[in-house]
Amino acid sequence: MKVVAFNGSPKKEGNTYQAIKLVAEQLEKENIEVEIIQTGSKKILGCTACNSCFKMRNERCIIDDEVNEWIQKMKEADGIIFGSPVHFASITATMKAFLDRATYVGSANGGLYRHKVGAGITAVRRAGGLPAYHQLINYIGYSEMLMPTSNYWNVIFGQKPGEAVQDDEGVQIMRVLGKNMAYLLKLKELGEGKIEKPEPEKKVYKNLV
Repeated sequence: MKVVAFNGSPKKEGNTYQAIKLVAEQLEKENIEVEIIQTGSKKILGCTACNSCFKMRNERCIIDDEVNEWIQKMKEADGIIFGSPVHFASITATMKAFLDRATYVGSANGGLYRHKVGAGITAVRRAGGLPAYHQLINYIGYSEMLMPTSNYWNVIFGQKPGEAVQDDEGVQIMRVLGKNMAYLLKLKELGEGKIEKPEPEKKVYKNLV
């Protein structure tokens, strides 16, 4: 099994990276491979709502950049982690641009990430961690992914790189998340071919006007 994790921080080995590593350590103990992809230092354009992904249905965004490669990484993985620092009580602009486009392409192509195991993580100096965390899990929920939990919300505290590992409660949250994610991945693997999956339904759109 394999998990792909996206580090949305501009700092390659800052606190967001450290949080992802804490989760990854638990997954690797269960022989689950983890690939960490640095996304926060890239220049990623936002979704233009051109709907080309629905017209083409080729698992690609019409904007030809790293996002198309990351979409395939997500498609091939068993589990996905989205990690972001907190900027003004929000995930980073790069992470949002990536997730908007990747989620839209996934939806346009029959639900590329449906029933994959997905988790969101935020690293914050002081406040805004929960609003940013909720943003991340909105994409997970929309994509019909399966979400493991921890013993608290997946937020870790720290300002300078390396401070997050001094947050004892945050470290435990990430450790428990990693264990529960590994457990859910293994349950899903054991159920493959034995438990019938629910058939996907065509999306119903209804404007409230």
